[in-house]
Amino acid sequence: MDVKILSGSVYIDNVQGFIKKLDDIASVNNVTVQALNADKLAGKRHLEFSVKKALRAIENGYNRAKDTGIEIMRYASGKRQIEDAFNIGIHNGTNNIAFVILGNPENISYVSEKLNGLITENPVLAYDESKRDFILSEFEITQPEVDAVGEHKIPELVLERVALVDVLK
Repeated sequence: MDVKILSGSVYIDNVQGFIKKLDDIASVNNVTVQALNADKLAGKRHLEFSVKKALRAIENGYNRAKDTGIEIMRYASGKRQIEDAFNIGIHNGTNNIAFVILGNPENISYVSEKLNGLITENPVLAYDESKRDFILSEFEITQPEVDAVGEHKIPELVLERVALVDVLK
């Protein structure tokens, strides 16, 4: 199964309607599409690692969510509980959004074109200072940890939390 990640900005006036549109596009094209709030992700590596962990959990039968997209959200959020993972989802209004598309290459290519038509593509996934406070709070990263490794290593601390999703709590 191939994976593609897109990111950009979009205005959503009805989250449920937007999710329905994504689900329709995904089911017609035999792919999985998961939308996440890019402002709450510590970079592309964070999302790629979360996808890898989720797919491994599904392959080995220790996934908590039945839906692949929700399992990706669970890892990306650093939470064991499915309901806690929804805090990194999309919302009404302007969103910096990341799409994860899983499937065969031809279908991914077609769906990518469709999704690019919904967003203004830009690099909103990259970690920057504007994400710092949410990331530290959400992933329970302490100031002493940051002091020990340096501000530039915050995304690495997030990867550590993602790696520990199934171990802690």
